[in-house]
Amino acid sequence: MRDHEPPSGGSTASIPGGLRIYAVGDVHGRVDLLRELRDLVADDLTGFSDPVITVFLGDYVDRGPDSRQVLDMLVARDWPTPIMALRGNHELAFMSFLDEPAMWAQWQSYGALPTLASYGVDVRKLMTSGPTGEVLTAIHDELLAALPPDHLVFLKDLRDRTAAGDYFFCHAGIRPGVPLEQQSAMDLVTIREPFLSSGETFGRIIVHGHTPLEIPQVRANRIGIDTGAYATGHLTALVLEEDTRAWLTTGMGTKGRRSEP
Repeated sequence: MRDHEPPSGGSTASIPGGLRIYAVGDVHGRVDLLRELRDLVADDLTGFSDPVITVFLGDYVDRGPDSRQVLDMLVARDWPTPIMALRGNHELAFMSFLDEPAMWAQWQSYGALPTLASYGVDVRKLMTSGPTGEVLTAIHDELLAALPPDHLVFLKDLRDRTAAGDYFFCHAGIRPGVPLEQQSAMDLVTIREPFLSSGETFGRIIVHGHTPLEIPQVRANRIGIDTGAYATGHLTALVLEEDTRAWLTTGMGTKGRRSEP
């Protein structure tokens, strides 16, 4: 994605002319909503021929029922535009468990059971015997055997950040006081405070997910677009084009974009 100098004070945030970006919030296993948003994006592209890309902000898995099917779509690039997929803290926890079954406690707290079930892993042994070392090793091995190789490649290749024009995209946010190019990968996928309450000018507007709210939150220095899809039925895309912003959201009873969140 193209890049340029941060905006000067008081200027209108923009991306390079002739480019459209769709930024998509946390999916969390809701393949039904991902398909609905795919159709909204396809309709929104009618008559548009300039370069376009969709940036997914991470958290594709856990909580919702269809994590495997979500990854199937993304791996297959079953989307109307080229995509760039970023890493969320749930993908980080997923991969940590694949590296070391002892990391189960953290992943479980994130809502891992529906993800295991979506891959056909028998979770009943966890219910009956508890997370003993033997059980976790068995679950780990069963998941690894069920995980398609292209899913593993996709998960390993996720990026933690990207930028275009006056916007910087990541899963969770950034650490105030640290230059964007020096942000740690862990902060980019896990931070909440002091980022969310900061009034600092970050040089670019941070577009992020991770912290769910009923509607997108637009601040002078950041835009949060996690609308809690797994629970609300609302999966949101921010549409950026030159110096304009618009919104596409599932479950809103309309097929068109909106100018306000």
